[in-house]
Amino acid sequence: MFRFAKTRVLSLAALAVVVLVAWSAILAAETTSKFAGPKANTGTATFMVEGGKRWLQVSDDFVVPDTPDPHWQVVDSKGMTHLLDRLPLKGNKVNRKIQVPGHVPDIAKVQIWCAFAEVVLGEASFTHPVM
Repeated sequence: MFRFAKTRVLSLAALAVVVLVAWSAILAAETTSKFAGPKANTGTATFMVEGGKRWLQVSDDFVVPDTPDPHWQVVDSKGMTHLLDRLPLKGNKVNRKIQVPGHVPDIAKVQIWCAFAEVVLGEASFTHPVM
């Protein structure tokens, strides 16, 4: 009987850990305002933590601007910009989800940046900087 009770307690503890991890992942996801700008003005970006890594992902309704070289760019809480990866990839694929590099301390805004024209095509803000 003791063995059965111990196994049941361990099973319940394991289930609690799984639920806690899933719940913290849901709570860690935060979404920006809608993108606004001359070329990028649809969709939002979501920040999430998965497997200990920080990620940004654009929503399904986000449309990649038809410009020569659109990139992901983020602005931290101190106003520093961090140029990240290109949005379009080879073979008509789109980089809709990217990992946030470790040198980015936090993210206040997500921008779509044209590296060719050196102009912000659109930006979306978080209500408060995300870590």
